[in-house]
Parts: sequence; C-alpha cells; structure tokens
Amino acid sequence: MRRLMTPRFSPLEGGLFSSVSKADVGEGAGELIKAGVDVMAWADPFFPDPSIPASVQTVMAEAVASGLPSHYTMPIGSADLRGVIAGKLGTRNGITADPSRNILVTPGSDSGLLYAMMPFLEQGDEVLVPDPSYPSNFANCRLLGAVPVSVPLRAEDGYQLDPAALEAALTPRTKMVLISHPNNPTGTVFRRDTLEALARFVVAHDLILVCDQAFEDHVFDNIEMVSPATLPGMWERTVTVFSVSKGLGLSGFRVGYLVADDRIMDVLYGGAVNVLGATSTLSQIGAAAALKDETILPAYFDILDRRRRLAHAAFSAVPGVRMQMPESGILSWLDIRALGTATEVSAHILRTARVLVNEGEPYGAEGAGHLRIVHGCFMDETRAVDAYSRIAGALQLLSRDSQLLPA
Repeated sequence: MRRLMTPRFSPLEGGLFSSVSKADVGEGAGELIKAGVDVMAWADPFFPDPSIPASVQTVMAEAVASGLPSHYTMPIGSADLRGVIAGKLGTRNGITADPSRNILVTPGSDSGLLYAMMPFLEQGDEVLVPDPSYPSNFANCRLLGAVPVSVPLRAEDGYQLDPAALEAALTPRTKMVLISHPNNPTGTVFRRDTLEALARFVVAHDLILVCDQAFEDHVFDNIEMVSPATLPGMWERTVTVFSVSKGLGLSGFRVGYLVADDRIMDVLYGGAVNVLGATSTLSQIGAAAALKDETILPAYFDILDRRRRLAHAAFSAVPGVRMQMPESGILSWLDIRALGTATEVSAHILRTARVLVNEGEPYGAEGAGHLRIVHGCFMDETRAVDAYSRIAGALQLLSRDSQLLPA
C-alpha cells in the first residue's frame, strides 16, 4: 500500500522491514534496554532514572486527588501554564509575551516544531538548515513538501553559522531558515554577532525564522544565550520553539510551547485543535510547578556542567578522537573519522562497551564520521562516569588497532 502514499511519507522506515540507525525509531532501543544495554542515544536528561523534583510530585499528586486532570484544557494550553511561561520569557529570554496572544502550549517540542513550520511551507519551498543539525530539521521539511538545504557548520569555526554560507545557499525558492539554538548535536551556542548577521539576512530576504531553543536552559562558561526573536526586525518573523524536557529533565511530560507575534499566532491558535489537540492536563500542571520552582535549574546546571567536563576528559583523551567542550546541555559530539565510519564505531561501542550511542549521519551530511553521545544520562554520577569509561575504553581499542595509540 505504500504506492498509495504521498512521496513525502512513503520513504519513511520504522524498522519493521529493515534496520534503522536512529535510536528513537521503532523497537530497536527498547530491545537493547531489555538486554541490559545502557542507552546514551536519547536526549533525555538523567534517563532512565527518576527525575521528577519533589515540589513537582507534590503538586501533581494533589491535582490527581482533585480529579481535575481527567479533563481537557483549551487546545492552546492552560491559562495558568501560559501565564507562568510569560513570566519566564520576560525574565530569562527578554521577550515580552501576552499569554493570551503570543504563547501556544504543545504536546512536546517535536510536534511544536513541525506545527511551527506547517503554515509557511508548500511544495518546492527551500529551507536553509545548519548541518549538522537535529534530524527532524531535515525530515520535517520533506514531510511538508519542502526541500532542506544544508548550510555547513565547520569545527574550525566553532560550529558558528557563516553568513557567506547562508548567502551562497540562497535561491529564489528560499522561504525559511530553521535552526536549533543551542545546536543539537554539537552543543554550540550561536554568538550574538552570528545571530545578528542571521537576523539581517532573514530580514533582507523576507524570510521566516523557526528557532528551536529546547536546549537553552543550561549554557556554560558565561556564554550569552540570545533569543533571535529579540533582535531588530525579528519578532514579527520568528517562531520560537521551547521545551521543558531538556533543562528540567521532564521529557516524559511531553510539554513544549511556541512563542510568536500575534499575527502568526492567530493562525496557529486557529489550527491547534485540528493538528495538535490539548496537551496532557496533568503534564501542564507539573510543567507549571517545575517552572515556578527556582531551585531546579541551578541544581541541574551544576550536575551537567560537571558531567560535560568528565565526558570531555574521557573521550578527548583517546588518540584519533576530536571533540570540542560542549557549550550547553547534555550532548557530546565526537569526530571519530580516524577510527572508522560512524556505523563501524557505534557498533563496536555497542558490542564492546554495551552502550548505545548515535551515529552522526542522521544529523546531516556533515555528521558523517561523527558520534553523538548523551552524556547527561543517569542521575547516579558514578554510573555515568562508568559508562564514559567503557566508551573510552572501546575507542582506545580502535585507536590501538588504527596504530594511533602507543602499544
């Protein structure tokens, strides 16, 4: 029956008839978990350990006892959560948002990202996407009939966007620029001057910017985190996608939110019930409680800052592995081209270290020969460090086989 499907969907594979390299497709990762493999391929902080803060548990338990969560909220999200989000946007993002005109709660940022793109793209439109980048940034374009156009990010440039590369990729069919900021998988935080150049480019060519800020909560080394929507000329042409998953460790709640000018949001409000439906009422109650608790992010910041340093020390010490210190979040991005292909090296790590990591190819053409490792897994730091050590040991074996490691 695939012959009856649109060509936008028919190429998709869910692992039922062939193997897929993405860890979040099909049953593959689930089967490995059952077999005792550690999964460091899901961008899910502290997975698989419990990570609901006590303050959030209390509020959610009281809500369940009241019976309220058995009912819908409005499809645009509960008024309470939108109000809390508006306060957060003002204090942390520099965005003045009306909770009834500029904020839409979504069932996770993945669905929110696709929905943010839907009103703007039609068959044949082109979308400029930094490469490497989140796989959905490429896939969503294709699902909507558009064409993703890769804009390479280079390690030697610190994975910053190059304005000249944007200009080189521009055509009369270019409609949108789509970025993850901080970037997934590199952990890069785009600097203000980079984003200002991007803003000038978007305004000059009358484009729309969709900016996924799922990893914004933990930015290290005093690097400034700038929301592009705050830059001159960008509020009216930016849709920003946010999440409570990555920073607050609440991936299973499936709560994200979109922020945009009301002329854009009016359309998104109009279609929310048809495309998204209402986000889980209980999850929204929990998300509001988490955003109100000002102790959670600082505590997690200290943990994840230490984890990135421990991971970097373990992985970058292996001859043949090149890695920049992550600037944000929970992700390590390794260049392992000296040791083999990403498929070969990830298979070796799985076999030798009993850890599942991500191959780089789904993250774009520039991801070839790279691995993404979610170093923010596990609440128990001893367990996390043990996993880093096992991965490093597996890489050391390849390095020795490649004659990069002294005997």
